Amino acid sequence: MSSKKQAIFISSLVILWYSSNIGVLLLNKFLLSNYGFRFPIFLTMCHMAACAILSYFSIVFLKIVPLQTIKSKSQFVKIATLSVVFCGSVVGGNISLRYLAVSFNQAVGATTPFFTALFAYLATLKREAWVTYAALVPVVAGVVIASGGEPSFHFFGFVMCISATAARAFKSVLQGILLSSEGEKLNSMNLLLYMSPIAILVLLPAALIMEPNVVDVTLSLGREHKFMWLLVLVNSVMAYSANLSNFLVTKHTSALTLQVLGNAKGAVAVVISILLFKNPVTVVGIGGYMVTVMGVVAYGEAKRRFR
Repeated sequence: MSSKKQAIFISSLVILWYSSNIGVLLLNKFLLSNYGFRFPIFLTMCHMAACAILSYFSIVFLKIVPLQTIKSKSQFVKIATLSVVFCGSVVGGNISLRYLAVSFNQAVGATTPFFTALFAYLATLKREAWVTYAALVPVVAGVVIASGGEPSFHFFGFVMCISATAARAFKSVLQGILLSSEGEKLNSMNLLLYMSPIAILVLLPAALIMEPNVVDVTLSLGREHKFMWLLVLVNSVMAYSANLSNFLVTKHTSALTLQVLGNAKGAVAVVISILLFKNPVTVVGIGGYMVTVMGVVAYGEAKRRFR
């Protein structure tokens, strides 16, 4: 592939990744907070169902990556553990969107490196250079500042968002530990293929118990709003597209490039959400978010230099 075609191809992947991630985030907010579809667990189950079906299609028929098989009961237990943690992170994030503005949700989500570094140290006792840890100070400080300047701050929503961020970081650390041996390593596409059905089995009873009227209300909303089912379908497909494009961008660029692009994506999501939902923001809130993003950038650079 020529350099020009390569650049166009990678740019297309980045655009797909941005649009999928931001699209599913904004649609989640619209469905859960503005549309009356107040079932974050059921919505997460819809996402996982789409991921299971489309992962199978992409791997078996499109052959994006070779199909990897589960080789032992131990490996299955590890994948199931990761799936439960992953469910917690996604459900927590979706619940937080019922109470928090997308802009503040993204500010809290930017603290993922802090929790990743914390869990990595607790799990492996492996220390980073002091400069790397120092870069995490503005990451946390920025969210503290943003919280104080958030007009629509909601404590429960904030707790759920922090919990989701911590679970997401814990999942990445756990994945590195549990699937570290060469015989058990799975690429992210195959891992998603096996995690998704397990997630559905976990989320289905949780939705029926914790969201007992989900079926009646969903059917009622479907009759009242003719585009409701289409919105849920598009939202679920976008959730898979976000995972697929994330994998492809990493494959064709690098983990560092992904991190830089991810920081920019968060900022783009904040701007778009403010324009769409017109949620009030303050100078203090914006300043806090900028401090967090600068801390994340400094953390990534410190890790690269002092590895």
